[in-house]
Amino acid sequence: MNGKINYQRQLDDIIAGMEKDNTAAPKVLLHSCCAPCSSYCMEYLAEHFELGVLYFNPNISEEEEYNKRIAELKRLVGEMHFRHEVKVIEGRYDPQEYFDAVKGLEAEPEGGERCFVCFRLRLREAAEYAKRLGYDYFTTTLTISPLKNAAKINEIGNSIAEEFGVKFLPSDFKKKNGYKRSIELSNEHHLYRQNYCGCIFSKRD
Repeated sequence: MNGKINYQRQLDDIIAGMEKDNTAAPKVLLHSCCAPCSSYCMEYLAEHFELGVLYFNPNISEEEEYNKRIAELKRLVGEMHFRHEVKVIEGRYDPQEYFDAVKGLEAEPEGGERCFVCFRLRLREAAEYAKRLGYDYFTTTLTISPLKNAAKINEIGNSIAEEFGVKFLPSDFKKKNGYKRSIELSNEHHLYRQNYCGCIFSKRD
């Protein structure tokens, strides 16, 4: 059933409702996995929302890779021009947190249950930050990837939203040529584009 839901249309409807009511820009906390994926998401969302970009990715087991990605994200935010404010929030970095979460799922195929646990780990952190810092919504860049299950990500986000009492902003950022635009922005800003999601298992596969 979830696979038939148009999450991008839901997001567009939320934005249309804001514009119709002429409301002030709400605050959205965007979980970021990397600069290339964040590029289009930030460009799109910052037209309508004040944006905090949370970099929380304990699934990245190599510290050098982790540092390279956060540096690129900060550089990109500094180079892009946004209608509304965008600020980067760097979360804690403890790869053991990820390994503890996925213990017993090491042999799962990429895109399966291990990934869902990883999505949940990162989205829970985003929800906690959003609630603590007074954001109206939280969401994630993860739905921009053609390799990620957007329906599952939205399902997890909505479940966590109920748990924390902060709204999850639905999305399927690869729609409306979002993934294509992220590649264009990556080339324009000469971004480092990694060839795996970040965990040692995706690198292995």
